Amino acid sequence: MDARKPVDVHAPPDEYYSESPALRTPGVHRSRSRNYQRTYPKYSQAGDDSSNGDEEESVPGKMMPRRRSVRRRASIDDKTSHPRRFLVDIDTVEQILLEQEDTSGDFQITVADSGPKVLKVPTASSGGFRTFEVRGTYMLSNLLQEMALARDCGMNQVVIDEARLNENPVNRLSRMIRTTFWNGLVRCMDESGIAAICADPKNTKAGARPIIYVPYDDADAFEYYRGVARDLHDLHIKVVRLPRNITPQYVKSINDEFGILTLAAEVSRDAGGRLVYQPLPFVVPGGRFNEQYGWDSYFEALGLLVDGRWQLAKNMVDNFAYEIRHYGKILNANRSYYLTRSQPPFLTDMALKVYEALPAGDIERNRAWLRATLDAAITEYFNVWMCAPRLDEHTGLSCYHPTGIGMPPETESTHFDHTVQPFAERLGVSVEVYKGMYARDEIHEPELDEYFVHDRAVRESGHDTSYRLERRCANLATVDLNCLLYKYEVDLADALDEHFGGKFAWTGGRELTAAEWRMRAETRRQNMNKYLWNERKGLYFDYDVVLREQSVYESVTAFWALWAGCATPAQARRLVDVGCRKFEVRGGLVSGTEESRGRISLLRPNRQWDFPFGWPPHQIMAWYGMYNYGFVDVARRFAYRWLFTITQAFVDFNGVVPEKFDVVNMTHRFQVEYGNVGVDFKKVPREGFGWMNASYQVGLTYLTSHMRRALGMLTPPDVFFQKSNWKIDGTPSHSPTSTPGPVPVFISEVGTPRYRPQSNALYNALRSIGTRPDPTGLSPDARKRQQLLAMAAGGSPEEDARVGDSVNYFDPTIPRSPASSD
Repeated sequence: MDARKPVDVHAPPDEYYSESPALRTPGVHRSRSRNYQRTYPKYSQAGDDSSNGDEEESVPGKMMPRRRSVRRRASIDDKTSHPRRFLVDIDTVEQILLEQEDTSGDFQITVADSGPKVLKVPTASSGGFRTFEVRGTYMLSNLLQEMALARDCGMNQVVIDEARLNENPVNRLSRMIRTTFWNGLVRCMDESGIAAICADPKNTKAGARPIIYVPYDDADAFEYYRGVARDLHDLHIKVVRLPRNITPQYVKSINDEFGILTLAAEVSRDAGGRLVYQPLPFVVPGGRFNEQYGWDSYFEALGLLVDGRWQLAKNMVDNFAYEIRHYGKILNANRSYYLTRSQPPFLTDMALKVYEALPAGDIERNRAWLRATLDAAITEYFNVWMCAPRLDEHTGLSCYHPTGIGMPPETESTHFDHTVQPFAERLGVSVEVYKGMYARDEIHEPELDEYFVHDRAVRESGHDTSYRLERRCANLATVDLNCLLYKYEVDLADALDEHFGGKFAWTGGRELTAAEWRMRAETRRQNMNKYLWNERKGLYFDYDVVLREQSVYESVTAFWALWAGCATPAQARRLVDVGCRKFEVRGGLVSGTEESRGRISLLRPNRQWDFPFGWPPHQIMAWYGMYNYGFVDVARRFAYRWLFTITQAFVDFNGVVPEKFDVVNMTHRFQVEYGNVGVDFKKVPREGFGWMNASYQVGLTYLTSHMRRALGMLTPPDVFFQKSNWKIDGTPSHSPTSTPGPVPVFISEVGTPRYRPQSNALYNALRSIGTRPDPTGLSPDARKRQQLLAMAAGGSPEEDARVGDSVNYFDPTIPRSPASSD
């Protein structure tokens, strides 16, 4: 290798530490050169010939001080004209660093440690003879991390550039996510990765064998995994073929037989007819979550697409399509105990974003992939969300309502003891005895049955747990679910128009049209306005389909209506005005209001999806929603708050990237149910947490260069907004008359949303089945151009009589015009 070849100091660890220190450190030698001088006064007679220009002005007959230079060997390398590098013996420096700085003993260097926060480290230019002081929590923790990463690469002695230790924290975190964290979260159900995936921390059964469950009609998967079980005989893997009809009763029967469910693979046969089976790699959330999860995967895919990792995002879409075909739904995750439970549906938006990121070389192949994926999404829509028990016929809205029976087996053994105890006392038996009898159907308790229906529904919602949903979730037509289904309907209408000529031959048995999907979207929007929107309060609320009343819990999921595009511009302005005041706090968006959560006590502990916690999905959905409706400055303000919270924790706590934050107190250190995944690591984080990683990468695309510089300097949000003349009182900076309407679904500069006006049903309201005649006499295309020009000039689409609540598209008294094309 050419020793003169420059090395990228910010390269991934496997590249940066792949070369020997000698190659990256030209001129390393044991020089004892001096690097500074110390002087002291020496007295001499005035007029002494030995005097020089260092003397002060002489006075005859008087001893005068004269400056004399005395050279001294240096021990600290304080000046250099070249980029500084450190020559580090990992074992020695790491031991000294941890003994001196890690006063808490957790193998991390944080602001909570009480060490001196300074360490002398040998410099590479002196061959390790001189030292330089590395100061501060951030640089010292980065030194610890870099030594751990170098050790992973097999190094014992290494040269580390100072630029790697004092790197701008925004750049460092983004780089680590892009080059390290995503790779650390990749799993694959092939022979090399199956052992890690089969390990399930929820399975506490002594001596339990790993089990791989294979769909009834996937013969190739069954053949492959039986071969894996034979080859990895030391693992004692059991391969089980699922029944053709997976009923809730069957799933309950295997509650004690935890296992992993197979996912998609590339399947072929070689020239000899032998099976070539290649399972697709995918991304997991991280920590104890070692499977592909439902809605986590959507947000992870957004981050992967920003970082150019489209193949991993595509694999995850393929896995979802596989789950729908073989298990009947997108699962909570690919574990056996999740077979009756789904999660918030994002497949259409996820598939369309991946489709736009695919290489353009093979258009027909890409379109065939999109067709197959949308076909699976339509199947899920009808067979999961638009039928009993999830569909409420009265409202036309959908609820989270999984079909599982009994106590969820994946929870901790004592998780439901407080719930079961009153029933056990009533029967005069212990809690453990009662749970066993209940599991064997020896006891029938309708009240307990209903409790577990709601408990499973909370888990299906992804918001487990929250007082918003507790003991009632299966009865709630939630804002979030119906926004997602509205987005399905709009996405399918747009996709059919754009890619399939307005028609789609669904494998479920009939042809579907874009017009039908627009009708479904508009019907759902009107139902949401009727049952979920509260004009007086300016928010969307969940609706209890049993009690026939709105919930009073104020949830940040109200902003999801902006992401989906189902709010009118007037509703959007009201929602932003109210929502900012209620949900925007110092560190981002809080899950719900403190008032809605209620008082917390020992008997009523905090829930992790309530106040004061903030989660990546809520932030990302709100950013997109604000951007969609033209509240760009609000989106950026939200994003800056959230990214500051992440960056501050990353700098102060050894590079931590957790699952969630307390956004009110701006900390990841708190006591709450299930803890905080992603904080338990030694020396260096290698994964972060899936959707937190994604929120950082996506969030950066919303910031201006000025905001990014301020973030790199850790300028607190309110300080930055005040000095930048941003509004920080919670009100939107746009005036109502200049607010654009719902437009984008994907921002071009980030590889996500680009402007697609037709993606909002309000702009196209049932255009394919006829709309109100245009009183201006302009053609539809000319009218559309005029609208967009007016918006660009600061006008509002609210001025268009065809947009918003001012027009009832189902009013039979309104004449219909022939369908027009876009």
